[in-house]
Amino acid sequence: MRNPASDKPSATQPLAGVRVVEISSFVAAPLAGMTLAQLGAEVIRVDPIGGAADYHRWPLTDEGRSIYWTGLNKGKRSVAADLRSPAGQQLVSRLITSGGPTGGILLTNTAGRDWLDYDTLAGRRPDLIRLEILGRADGSTAVDYTVNAATGFPLVTGPPDHDEPINHVLPAWDLLCGMYAALAITAAVRHRDATGEGSRISLPLEDVALATAGNLGFLTEAALCGTRRPRLGNAIYGQYGQHFTRADGSAFMVVTLTPRHFRDLTELTGTRDAIETLAAALKADFADEGTRYHHRDVLTALFTPWFREHTADEITAALANTSILWERYRTFDEVVTEPRVTENSMFTLLRQPDIGTYLAPGAPVSVNGTHIPARPAPRLGEHTEAVLHERLGLSAASIAELRASAIVAFDVGVEPSQVGSECGDILGRPFRHGGFQ
Repeated sequence: MRNPASDKPSATQPLAGVRVVEISSFVAAPLAGMTLAQLGAEVIRVDPIGGAADYHRWPLTDEGRSIYWTGLNKGKRSVAADLRSPAGQQLVSRLITSGGPTGGILLTNTAGRDWLDYDTLAGRRPDLIRLEILGRADGSTAVDYTVNAATGFPLVTGPPDHDEPINHVLPAWDLLCGMYAALAITAAVRHRDATGEGSRISLPLEDVALATAGNLGFLTEAALCGTRRPRLGNAIYGQYGQHFTRADGSAFMVVTLTPRHFRDLTELTGTRDAIETLAAALKADFADEGTRYHHRDVLTALFTPWFREHTADEITAALANTSILWERYRTFDEVVTEPRVTENSMFTLLRQPDIGTYLAPGAPVSVNGTHIPARPAPRLGEHTEAVLHERLGLSAASIAELRASAIVAFDVGVEPSQVGSECGDILGRPFRHGGFQ
């Protein structure tokens, strides 16, 4: 499971040699740890014996193994320890604060544990880098779903005639928080390399959402203009963008950001003359994006018949020959079998213990034409023995004693060949270039 690459940093592994201990659960912190691992860091995830709260989180294979957990922990090493016992806490504290100039980094979202607080650990290692993800800045708890409710987005999401809040499915704040966390740790490592100083970093999930709402103008618009953003359905605020659905249920998202995009849409749908007549009657300039937005409903009414009268294949072929920004709506099971996945070099065939063999994404960045490939997630406690020996210098006898005392645990799991889940293999199809034949 160790990254076979050298500890010497490279373009694709700039954090090689850096060691991070992660004590976390759910999305933001595990995503940050996985991102650091993709960049070359040795990330050791420490879990309580039996797994943290996210160890069995859905989606699951038919055997009850968490696809979610393995998805967010690829490329890490795993240690399982009794985090409630003084002996277990002492052991993990040593692991966090060891490691010479490239160790001493903790990534966590486990607030309220005195033995893991900055002052306690920095007392053992003054150049400690500790990043804690909080729910809110005041230390109170929050998760993506509650943060989302508190920041206004569910009340501007959904169709215009809908009165109830609508949550988005994507855990956007967790994802952004994970990226901020990985960036903050990388910056702290650079700072420590330059000055020898550690960093005490707090990252509240709610602040990530509030900063984003402010940066995108949602809060500023409300403060300066005193207006409330309306629900727009699938329209795009300030631009002309709309989905069109055929009678067979296939749907397309169409976006016109520029006058050229809009002209091509009128030509495609045979509505140029009607649009010119409408512009004259309204004294409107449809070359202006705001004008297109304000008159979006009448424009959509003019464009809709063309989409209803053509097949999905005809629409696809016609749109492909224009400058219009567009895409057909697809389900996840459609996406996973398409060339954008099966022939994408970001995806490689991964043999994941306890889950099966499937195409898994590595890092989405390509460095000098090379993607950083996915590496399997560990089994829970898979590296407990190796980490204690390699990183703390414990003897085999000492490790055996810790295991016998239930201070640490190892988990050998189930071999992929034993997994019979329909979720655990991709239909037995052969592959080419990391994809299906």
